[in-house]
Amino acid sequence: MGKKNKQYVVFGLGKFGKSVAMSLSKYGNDVLAIDTSEEAIQEISEHVTHAVQADGTDEDTLRSLGISNFDVAVVAIGSNMQSSIMTVMLLKEIGVEYVMAKAQNEIHKKVLEKIGVDRVIFPEREIGNRIARNLTSDNIVDYIELSSEYSIVEILVLKDWQSKSLAELNMRAKHGINVMAIRRGGEIDISPDANETLREGDVLIVVGSNADLQKISRQTEKRF
Repeated sequence: MGKKNKQYVVFGLGKFGKSVAMSLSKYGNDVLAIDTSEEAIQEISEHVTHAVQADGTDEDTLRSLGISNFDVAVVAIGSNMQSSIMTVMLLKEIGVEYVMAKAQNEIHKKVLEKIGVDRVIFPEREIGNRIARNLTSDNIVDYIELSSEYSIVEILVLKDWQSKSLAELNMRAKHGINVMAIRRGGEIDISPDANETLREGDVLIVVGSNADLQKISRQTEKRF
C-alpha cells in the first residue's frame, strides 16, 4: 500500500506547520495548507499544492473544502489551545483518518488524546522534516538527519528482503547504504554478521546519503 496518492492538510502555518507542509510537498505529496493569516498563505502558496485562508474551527468551511477526503491532518495551530482542540474535534467528527496535533504542554496533550487525536507532537522535541519522512514512507520507521547530505534511517524489512542474508542483499553495493544494526523485537544486534538472515518484522538501522535513502524510499513504496 503506497502513499503516493494520499492527501495531507496542515492547519496553522507558524514555523513548525510551515516546515511540515513544505517538507511534505518537497517529497512529492499533495498538500493543502490552511491558516487564518492571509500573509502566511501568501508566503507558502508557491510551495504547496493549495493554500487557503480559512478558520479550522468552522465546520462548514472544513466540509466545503472537502477535508473529510484527506488521509492525514496536521494541526499545528500555535498559541490558541481552544482553536487547536476544536479543530481536532471537527476533523475526527467529519472522518479524517489520521490526525496529528501540536501540543503546548502536558495538559493540552491529555485533552488532545481524550478527543481522539492519533498522535501528539511537541515541536521543540521533533523536526518537521523528520515527521514528514515518517508520514510519507510505509517502510521508514524513523529518520534522523545527520547533515544536509547524510542520515540514519530505520527501515522495516521488505517482503522480498526476508529470508535473505545481508551478504546476499549487499545493501552497500546495490543501494549505497551501510547496515549498522538490526532491531528484532526488543533486541538490537549491533554490527550484524553478513550471514545474518532477515526475518519479517526486522528493522534495519542504516546510514547513507540522503539521495540514496530517497531512492530506496521511492523504490520500496512501489512494492506495498
